[in-house]
Amino acid sequence: MNQAILVGRLVADPELTVLDSGLKVTTITIAIKRNFKSGATNEYETDFLKCTLWSGIAEATVNYCKKGYTVGIKARLQQKYFIQGEKKIFSYPEIIAEQVTFINKVKEK
Repeated sequence: MNQAILVGRLVADPELTVLDSGLKVTTITIAIKRNFKSGATNEYETDFLKCTLWSGIAEATVNYCKKGYTVGIKARLQQKYFIQGEKKIFSYPEIIAEQVTFINKVKEK
């Protein structure tokens, strides 16, 4: 089973990109505070994770979310490769969102 569940806050307003093929995509970064303190600093650390959203999910997120909004993401991991010439230099997992839940927004002042 390839599934990841993430809950965090958007670090920037999402922006929609329309590819030449007509597909819509956005890449968001969410800040996720760890639920334990670091031994060295005795402070909570935060992870910043990039997630790729496609089609309707991308469009809805751009239309309804802004920086600071809390979102829940059900995603899958996909192996991404960085290729230089004909040689694979390194690989890393890419987070592909399959479902986004808009949990809450930033309180208006």
